[in-house]
Amino acid sequence: MVMINQYLALCWFAVSPLELPRSTRFFKNNLVFNFLIFSFIHFNMTDDIESISEVIIETLLNLGFIALTLLFNRSMHTFIQVASAVLFCENIVAIFLIPIMFWATVSENWWGYGTLGCVLVWVGVMIAAVFKKALRINALAGMVMSLFYFLFSFGGGFAINSFLTG
Repeated sequence: MVMINQYLALCWFAVSPLELPRSTRFFKNNLVFNFLIFSFIHFNMTDDIESISEVIIETLLNLGFIALTLLFNRSMHTFIQVASAVLFCENIVAIFLIPIMFWATVSENWWGYGTLGCVLVWVGVMIAAVFKKALRINALAGMVMSLFYFLFSFGGGFAINSFLTG
């Protein structure tokens, strides 16, 4: 619980991922939770068992992007903290995302979709802040990294899965 409270400060941009404790156990727990919650989201959106393979591909691309970025920055020693921070931010947003997605699709009004958009912007900005602080870059570069992260992870996962199953 202590680790969760420390990592929650990321959601309010109050801490750098490099200041957070390094814990492989916390990283693994975040990874498993991330896989389960995104599998749930994908499966409920598509009702297709192939969504599991897409989540696996997305997770591998997610971790690969973080590793490559840190490798090029010569800060690979921070992988556990940065990957834990990114996964934790995604997990927190996913917890809020599930009921908002349900609300948006059931009510079909602009409030639901607007809230969904705000939550997606929030996760983008959180991940941009993680990259900004971890790579010691400016805010604009952090936003670009966040955009590339999402395009590479989720867009790449969709593209690869479509190629493999199509």
